[in-house]
Amino acid sequence: MNSSLSEAVIAGADAADLALLPLPASFPAAAVRASDVDMFEGVEDKDVRKSLFVENVPMPELAPDEALIAVMASAINYNTVWTAMFEPLPTFQFLKEMGKIGGWEERHDLPYHIVGSDASGVIVRTGSSVRKWKVGDHVSISPAYVDEQDPDTHRDGMLGQGQKAWGFETNFGGLAHYALVRASQLMPKPPALTWEEAAVNPLCASTAYRMLVSERGARMKQGDIVLVWGATGGLGSYAVQLVRNGGGIPVGVVNSEEKASLLRSLGCDAVINRAEILGGDDMLLQRAEGWKKMGRAIRELVGEDPHIVFEHVGSKTFPASVFLARRGGTIITCGSSTGYDHTYDNRYLWMRLKRIIGSHGANFHEQWEANRLIAMGHVVPALSKTYRLEEVGAAARSVQTNQHIGKVGVLCLAPRPGLGVTDPQARARVGEERLRLFRR
Repeated sequence: MNSSLSEAVIAGADAADLALLPLPASFPAAAVRASDVDMFEGVEDKDVRKSLFVENVPMPELAPDEALIAVMASAINYNTVWTAMFEPLPTFQFLKEMGKIGGWEERHDLPYHIVGSDASGVIVRTGSSVRKWKVGDHVSISPAYVDEQDPDTHRDGMLGQGQKAWGFETNFGGLAHYALVRASQLMPKPPALTWEEAAVNPLCASTAYRMLVSERGARMKQGDIVLVWGATGGLGSYAVQLVRNGGGIPVGVVNSEEKASLLRSLGCDAVINRAEILGGDDMLLQRAEGWKKMGRAIRELVGEDPHIVFEHVGSKTFPASVFLARRGGTIITCGSSTGYDHTYDNRYLWMRLKRIIGSHGANFHEQWEANRLIAMGHVVPALSKTYRLEEVGAAARSVQTNQHIGKVGVLCLAPRPGLGVTDPQARARVGEERLRLFRR
């Protein structure tokens, strides 16, 4: 038996040994500090490498409905960039509101915020009310942190007033050696995947699933043409796969020939390089001239206007999205990475009977459905690059400056990439080339 819990997890110790070893008093975690919230005032380039630190933090106490996860790998999402920029508001405000609830929620109100909304790892402790999970289980983590005592949660987990994004609106997130999660966030890790491959999927894959497939989203059907902005990004790469799996026709938008080539390898035959169509002038996306150029390009590729526009970019693309959806079409939106203030020509919405649907995250059932598709090999991870935890600032910076494709992984306790596969036969059936598509 190893001398420390972290060493034992890395060595693959059995559940009995893990349960006997004491918890460390502290552990390394990526965090921002409340004392730094004003550091970017008046600064144009809010470089997250200056605000995101890896430091030792105390081990928090475990609530009855929680599990303590030894995090093998995590990932960067744009909400970590927002947290580290302290925009659109410092996330310490979320933590203070949690603290006001009292009870176990008071633990979250701290002068540091441990970030990260994706993770895979090993359960090392369970609270007294956790029934379906045990120490030693390999898990992926759903980022939806819901209030099970809210009646609206039982209609849809994303509707409850207490719903939060774990590691963004809560503390003790996944970019750390250990993380606290509720039992209602736990999913089985796909056994064909490595730790880092499993870590990058939960947030983006399930969000795309809800947007496109769920009855609460666009309800995509066979033959639907779906315009996907940022089609080689974290969300877009999963959207393209889900559209193809569901018998739809994805039209992927990218900004370089390199990304266009990757998209074709993913099976997306209709690809638009907006740099070519718009002559490198993205400001045309704000004007009818640019919308019409995009519309002509789409019709040349697939012969029709899109039934659905998969929108997450925000102010930069939203005017074009409203224009480009066909009469009676749907714009499904889950975010605004380029800005929240959307200006569009409302005539194209009301006179052509289009719909805008807001979508946020995914409820637990949708999470499980997306995770099942990944475990079956029908959806492959969008992992493009992996950093070590001590490099988390550089990893987040690559996402902040859009220098990445797919998803950026972060090794936490896992000492190197490639570990964690427990079903090599299943991996062989999926195919190493498919699984490594974004890392070629």
